[in-house]
Amino acid sequence: MSWLNKLRRGEGPFWGRAKRFARAVLGSHIPVAGPTRVLFGLFYRLHVFVRELWIWGLRFFWFEPLFRSQCESIGAGFQMEQLPYLNGDGRIRIGANVRFSGKPSINFSARSGVKPEFTIGDGTFIGHRCSFSIGRSITIGKHCLFAGGVGVLDMDGHPIDATERREGKPTPPEAIREIRIGDDVWIGTGATILKGVTIGDRSIVASSSVVTHDVPPDVIVAGNPARIVKQLSGSQEAILRSSGDPANGIHRLIPQGG
Repeated sequence: MSWLNKLRRGEGPFWGRAKRFARAVLGSHIPVAGPTRVLFGLFYRLHVFVRELWIWGLRFFWFEPLFRSQCESIGAGFQMEQLPYLNGDGRIRIGANVRFSGKPSINFSARSGVKPEFTIGDGTFIGHRCSFSIGRSITIGKHCLFAGGVGVLDMDGHPIDATERREGKPTPPEAIREIRIGDDVWIGTGATILKGVTIGDRSIVASSSVVTHDVPPDVIVAGNPARIVKQLSGSQEAILRSSGDPANGIHRLIPQGG
């Protein structure tokens, strides 16, 4: 549109004045001072109250009943925010006082002929945008902390052979291996746990790490592929566990490199 281009460029006296007027209009705002500050302060609190009430209502009357209908068992004190993305058919068992933040995703693949299983122990926290791809079994222990964006996959997702991928064949059974995560494990933002891995109790996985092999108890692992960067004593482990809020970037205390 030629007139819009002229306005953007401010060509000539007419379009120059029009451009200045448009800038003034776009840069204007309702004054917030004195009585209007009090008024808009009240409106803000009303807005937050209505928003939180709406979110609570959706969760209580819709999201949580829908999700519970897909679970084999859920313990007391379960908390969730948004409806998790759930794809495929599998068994979900959730312990007591488990908390889901934001919107995690759970993907089951039963093409191997075995009904996949997903188990979460008591007191575990699952962060926003965590994803779990399950072909056989993923088991998470008690009191674990998963920061946002963690990926856990017990299978490759496709065959290694390119011809088989073209033919749409599923992941072969030998490429599906269960994952076991122990108690009190802390996994940092964006970390990935791959098939066949067992993570020992109280260990920590640093942000953005890729875990391809078993992790013993009481260590910190970091990197791609992840390797041990620190052995935890009892006192060090207690300090690390007590210093992070799972909902506010627990990865900040975890080593970022090797």
